[in-house]
Amino acid sequence: MTYNSDKELLLKNKVNLGKNALTVLQKRYLKKDEDGNVIETPEDLFYRVAENIAQADKIYENDADLDPLIKDFYLAMTSLDFLPNSPTLMNAGRHLQQLSACFVLPIDDSMDSIFETLKNTALIHKSGGGTGFSFSKLRPNKDEVKTTSGVSSGPISFMQVFNAATEAIKQGGTRRGANMGMLRVDHPDILEFITCKDKNDSLNNFNISVAITKEFMDALEKDSDYNLYNPRNGEVRGALTAKSVFNKIIDQAWKNGEPGVVFIDRINDENPTPSIGSIESTNPCGEQPLLPYESCNLGSINLGHFTKNGTVDWEKLETTINTAVHFLDNVIDMNNYPMEKIGKITRSNRKIGLGVMGWADLLLHLSIPYGSKESLSLAEKLMNFIQAKSYKSSEKLAIKRGAFSNFEKSVYAKGPLMRNATTTTIAPTGTIGIISSASGGIEPLFALVYKRTQCLDNEEMYEVNPYFEKIAKENGFYSSKLIAKIAEKGSIHGFEEIPEKIRKIFVTSHDITPEDHVKMQAVFQKFTDNAVSKTVNFPNSATKEDVKKVFVLSYKMGCKGVTVYRDGSRDVQVLNLANKKEESLPIREVKPRTRPTKTTGFTFLMHTGCGKMYVTINEDDRGPCEVFTRLGKSGACTSSQAEAIGRLISLALRSGVNQNEIINKLKGIRCPSPAFAKGGAILSCADGIAKAIEAYNKEKMAPELFEQKITDTKQYEDKHQKKQYTSNPKDNLTGACPQCPECGEMLTFAEGCVVCNGCGYSKCF
Repeated sequence: MTYNSDKELLLKNKVNLGKNALTVLQKRYLKKDEDGNVIETPEDLFYRVAENIAQADKIYENDADLDPLIKDFYLAMTSLDFLPNSPTLMNAGRHLQQLSACFVLPIDDSMDSIFETLKNTALIHKSGGGTGFSFSKLRPNKDEVKTTSGVSSGPISFMQVFNAATEAIKQGGTRRGANMGMLRVDHPDILEFITCKDKNDSLNNFNISVAITKEFMDALEKDSDYNLYNPRNGEVRGALTAKSVFNKIIDQAWKNGEPGVVFIDRINDENPTPSIGSIESTNPCGEQPLLPYESCNLGSINLGHFTKNGTVDWEKLETTINTAVHFLDNVIDMNNYPMEKIGKITRSNRKIGLGVMGWADLLLHLSIPYGSKESLSLAEKLMNFIQAKSYKSSEKLAIKRGAFSNFEKSVYAKGPLMRNATTTTIAPTGTIGIISSASGGIEPLFALVYKRTQCLDNEEMYEVNPYFEKIAKENGFYSSKLIAKIAEKGSIHGFEEIPEKIRKIFVTSHDITPEDHVKMQAVFQKFTDNAVSKTVNFPNSATKEDVKKVFVLSYKMGCKGVTVYRDGSRDVQVLNLANKKEESLPIREVKPRTRPTKTTGFTFLMHTGCGKMYVTINEDDRGPCEVFTRLGKSGACTSSQAEAIGRLISLALRSGVNQNEIINKLKGIRCPSPAFAKGGAILSCADGIAKAIEAYNKEKMAPELFEQKITDTKQYEDKHQKKQYTSNPKDNLTGACPQCPECGEMLTFAEGCVVCNGCGYSKCF
């Protein structure tokens, strides 16, 4: 069979993609022409990637027949049994050719190092990667700076510089920049670091984690003090009580999910190349510890596809592992690294991270409850199998191609040859999980049913887990009334109309105890070279003591880190369950005056972080009587929230509420994406509406802020269409909305980030 005819046959094998998967691919992955039109099919994408990655075999075997390998790679991806990380899908076979998702860059205690790293960060973000940093080598706040006879500003101030730079960089229009910021628990500025994200509008491009040392954990167990060290000279710079610092971490994690904790000494105890350097940080989601200037490419096997006759299809799984390890090793050679220094150390250690997604799906197919003893036993057997087979695949590649360059300096030196210093990592699998229609990583299902509001017409819809829907219909208990009740509660526990055996199997995140969350993470970590991305979800009612138990247990059970999230603890509620209606308190009835058939007014243009917002204020013979808003083209939840504010203001105005009271309540409200116009900052849509009313009320326009009072919106757009004052609204996430600002779908929370299951939008806080 010729190469071209083989391609034609493969491309006829259509990928079975869901609606959300197609949306994600079209928005973020498929090639587009200069006008933004999609010019690539999903099949074209997977063939492009397979063909490109297979070329690496030519490096080791000049006359290699690539057709069978291309076919293997293509079928592994189009069957959705295995997918590599997003940069590989986006960039392989295209001009950029940057294929890695994870990078760690060093920051040493000098201005040269800090801003050299900042420049390198920009290059990585531009190419679609995420970056991790340890700020632990920077001297503390108010420490001496001999060169200037001044004092230092400390690591937090430089984190803010990196955060601002990330905000200004768009990752090629496909992925937003994301950072991990770490500080050792023995750094003198640790208390300031723990609270640096106390407000949800600060350091929004960073996840933060405290690097916990063995010395600290020993002091915590003994309820004693531990030393702080000045990184400038290594001298002791005071001491703190371990318990008080630990409680501070717990307080903040309980409050808004950050910081997470990383057990940095444990990570270095398992560093495969300790003679090459120490691990200081991880990638943004915490699952990939890396040496300075090291990168790693990840990929995940969709476990929901590996069942046969009511059990795991081990034979198919082994075949897919072999294909995936070969694929990921080839990526290292085909990668166009943002910096040669990164390419050099990556090729020297050749770390790959094969992980899993669809773990919750697999358990459902096997009728095993998530968190049960049976599920933990299967997790241990499964991950042991994946790691052992990935080692065997790496060994086979090493025999053909040679071991990684630093093999003789590694912990493997006395054993069989290894092609890769690490082979396994468990990542969150946000967008590739959407493409595969798979549950994320090793997470349980968040909910079986959740509510979605079509913001343009305010119609409520319910998204139902397809497997639960199938079982419910087969067993005769499916009804729209039941679905609404499940959405309200968020779980099927207690629903007597559902058979008990089904209630036991279809558990959700909040049905599982925090301890069982940790046990699941620990079992997978036992057979994972790198680390495991896993969020321990708490109900809103969880106490700080609950968080403390999880942190302690995760350390005792051998985890390399842990992240917690208490439902509703952020300004952005990330997945919307239908809330129970609260009983109304009695209030004095106020009847608003009737709106006249004709009003007159003005329209103001406000430049907000969500785009251009037009605020129209109309008046009747008694003064202002209504406010309308129109928010650019952002659609979805953002527009509906602005419209809702306008309607409520209109109701208040016609009910006699003083304008100044309205202004005072709205002005100053801040969202994570303020905008800066000529006259100053517009902190949020609500703040912009308040400032428009304020300008109207004073009857004296502020031209440096509003530019012009107009009565015709179209007139203003025509006149100023070339002026740009704000960033793209699609890059912003409003603090009050639990839905995606692009498409209105629900957002899910994992590892300090939110991801949209509808279009793939993501943002780290």
